[in-house]
Amino acid sequence: MFLAAPASQGGGMQMMIMIVIMFAIMYFLMIRPQQKKQKQHQSMLGALEKGDEIMTTGGIIGRVVKVQEQFIVVAISDTVEIKFQKASISQTLPKGTIKDIES
Repeated sequence: MFLAAPASQGGGMQMMIMIVIMFAIMYFLMIRPQQKKQKQHQSMLGALEKGDEIMTTGGIIGRVVKVQEQFIVVAISDTVEIKFQKASISQTLPKGTIKDIES
């Protein structure tokens, strides 16, 4: 019959070190970049002003007409205005982008 080999004393410590290393890798490759991206998005939303050209997460492009605390009103044509939650704004566009697209 085979007898079980005695567990080594350093095995638990090695496992803890591996877990810490894996967490550090996950933090620097996934968590930290996501937090940085979220912070940039929040600062972009805070800087929105009337007249800015934006794109929503749904791909709608328009010009900001009114900025409220949680919502913005976006003009997508001369006669159509839509109200969006600020969180649905994916990016601000350079001035003149809408005119470039229309022509």
